[in-house]
Amino acid sequence: MYRMIIVDDEELIRESVSIQLSELAGIAVSALQPNGCKALEWLEENYADICLTDVRMPLMDGLQLIEAINERFPWMTCVVISSYDEFQYARKSMMLGAVDYVLKPIDRELLHEAVSKACAKNSHQRQHEANRLLLQKLPFHKPLLDKWLEVILSVYSHVQPLLVVDTLAVFEEWAGERFQLLNELSMAWVRLLAEELKKQELHAFYEEGEDAGLGEASLSREEARRYFRLGAVRRLEQSSLLFLDHARQLRSLQKEGPVDKVKGFIESHYAESFSLQELADYAAMSRSYMAKLFKEQTGLTIWSYCINVRMKKARELLLTTTLKSYEVALQVGYENSIHFSRIFKQYHGLNPMEYKEKFASGPAGGQDF
Repeated sequence: MYRMIIVDDEELIRESVSIQLSELAGIAVSALQPNGCKALEWLEENYADICLTDVRMPLMDGLQLIEAINERFPWMTCVVISSYDEFQYARKSMMLGAVDYVLKPIDRELLHEAVSKACAKNSHQRQHEANRLLLQKLPFHKPLLDKWLEVILSVYSHVQPLLVVDTLAVFEEWAGERFQLLNELSMAWVRLLAEELKKQELHAFYEEGEDAGLGEASLSREEARRYFRLGAVRRLEQSSLLFLDHARQLRSLQKEGPVDKVKGFIESHYAESFSLQELADYAAMSRSYMAKLFKEQTGLTIWSYCINVRMKKARELLLTTTLKSYEVALQVGYENSIHFSRIFKQYHGLNPMEYKEKFASGPAGGQDF
């Protein structure tokens, strides 16, 4: 999802361009502004990836705006709108780093092509920087990569949540103030893992997907921090679960049968109280044999698996709702919120509110990107 600001002193053009861009997949129009001064005021408080700007405007023209964006928001890419008789301005904008220009009256296909070019430039630059960071930093973090491989190949899914948190903390350290690199860093890491797993005869491909559901079309700076963190967490969690699933298949551990019935029951009733005997009756086997078979096929005890499911749901609720810690505890089957917090910290290294705060906010003050 790339977020755009459209800057033009003619309201009709701003609205028309916004409507045309709404047809383009992966694009969200975050703001419409009448001139460069208003655009910069908005950008001080809000986040955008791309600026589409007219050349001739009052107070601050498009060239001055591009120069200011290059200096203050260097992660952004600019596209210019110009009339035929303003071509010299458009040419100068290209010298300032704008990726393309679109002549008025605006052709829909040419507009889409120019914006797509801006998206491609953003993606290429961020991937290049993420790969550079990974190559530069990886020698000092080889134990982290080895831990990922160990967890996946050994199917130790119970330590996966804490590993995701630890890895995100490393990525944030690498990226510094450039939070927009977290998406590309997480994908570079996933691709590296996939290549290493191939050496162990484990072949899996992770489709990145979209982060549209993680944030609104318009994001403040604080919301943008959270958006990039959640995107990175999504990639790390989904890819690791995919790799774990392939590892189970490789080890012939993923079988249809009693263990799958027990897992399905737990995943549907994790917030309820139930006994081992109830599970055994449901799976039509003795309690002792069920416990033994479950441990053999999953590497976990039944109660450890239940806690895993509860902790995963708790993470989702903390990151996607405004529920308090004790309310989350009740939602996932814990009447004692202190007990819930203690278990959550054992799994994630943070208590529930610390975990929520880590992904919902960033360091105060300073340049954020």
